[in-house]
Order: sequence, then C-alpha cells, then structure tokens
Amino acid sequence: MDVATVVDIGRVEVARATVEFKGVQGKTVTALAPTELELTPGSFTALVGPSGCGKSTLLNLIAGFLEPTEGAVRLDGKEITGPVPDVGIVFQQYALFPWFSALGNVEFALKRLSLGKPERQARALAALAEVGLAGRERQYPGQLSGGMKQRVALARIFAAAPKVLLMDEPFGALDAITRASMHRLLLDIWTRHRTTVLFVTHDIDEALLLADRVHVMSRGPGRIVETLDVTDPRPRTVETRSPQVSAARAQILELLLSSDH
Repeated sequence: MDVATVVDIGRVEVARATVEFKGVQGKTVTALAPTELELTPGSFTALVGPSGCGKSTLLNLIAGFLEPTEGAVRLDGKEITGPVPDVGIVFQQYALFPWFSALGNVEFALKRLSLGKPERQARALAALAEVGLAGRERQYPGQLSGGMKQRVALARIFAAAPKVLLMDEPFGALDAITRASMHRLLLDIWTRHRTTVLFVTHDIDEALLLADRVHVMSRGPGRIVETLDVTDPRPRTVETRSPQVSAARAQILELLLSSDH
C-alpha cells in the first residue's frame, strides 16, 4: 500500500483504563494506573518502561486478552471486549507449532478467516516471500534460526492483514546483527502496509530507531509519564541521529532511572 493511500482505520483509543486484580490475602493490586493513549491510523509507536510497569498489561488490554477494571479500549470507535481478528500480536517467543512447516504455521493462522485452501496457501506463500523466506516454506521451526522463526511469526500476522499490530519485545532474544536486520525488515513491511504498530521494548535506542512517537511509562503501577516525538527521517542510525533525538534519549533514560515516578 502506498503511504499516501493510508485509510483511516486502525485507530486505537485507551480511555482512562485501569487494571486491578486480587493479590495475596485478597489485597487489591493495581497493575495499570489510569492510562490515556491514542494510536493514530498507520502510526508506529513505541512503549518503554521499567520491568513490571504494566507495558505488557497495556498491550494485553488492546489485544482483548484483558478487560479494564475501569475505563475502555476502542478500535475505530468500537469497544474491545475480547480478542479480535483486526489486532495481531507478535511475542518474543515465536509461538510456532513445531509440527507444522513455515507454510503450515502461516496457513493455520489464516483458517479463522474462512478462506478457501487455495487462497489461504497463496496468501501464506506471498507473506513468507515478503519476509524473505521464499524457498524455505517447507522447512520446520527446528530447521530455522531464531531470526527466521521471527520472520515466520511476522508473515503469520501480516498474511491476515490486521489493522493493528502489537509487538511485545519481539527481537529481545536475537543477537545484535540479526536484530538490526529485523529492524530493517519490519520497517520495510510497515512502510508498504502502514498497519498501526505499538512496539514494546526495554531498549531506548530500539524505540528511537523504529518509532515516530515514544511513550514512557512509570514504575508500577504504571502510567504514561512522558511522550516524545521522533522527527529524524528514516533510515536512522545511532551514529547519525540528530541532537534533538540524542536529547530525547537522555530524557527517557533519566525518566526510567528516576525514583520519583
């Protein structure tokens, strides 16, 4: 899809959403403090914060895996009350079926769309080719490297053409070279599809390299304490980033290190 033809779909609104649960001895524990967040259609947004601050909780709300204790989460104006096909999610763990080939894993994910087998296979093959796995469709996860497994996971999601893509530290287990390659691949695919992306990471540099907007969360119970826009043109590198982005990095680091939030 050409960038200029982005359709106004994939808008996510988190409206004063909180998540609480019962802890030890019935004590109420707040996993997510009242949180406001908007993801505009076709945007690439990163979410950073310390461990246990509620990043994954917020992601699970948008995915429909959790319901807010208070507040609401909406996709294109409709409240999310459970998992929906329009929201895809990629985890750090590849979650591939070892008994299916790469093609089989992608095809299996498409079965919920009620497609005929020929169309299912055609879409799966096209998605695998798009992530650079043409010729490896018949290989099984045990025959693939970590980077290749994550490429299958990406193909599985993009084949279903979701409006929103949630990514929970998807490249955290990869080595530096493979991670850099996956960054380029993800941005290339996102530029073509312009799916709305929310990318969770502990890595400040990763957030600034990929996203156009970075939300910083406080220590638990988490809440968004700062939002910074990244205006450097792509492709970006650590070495060539602007003074403004370097200042943003320092600000994010200070927020994460601060005990005041």
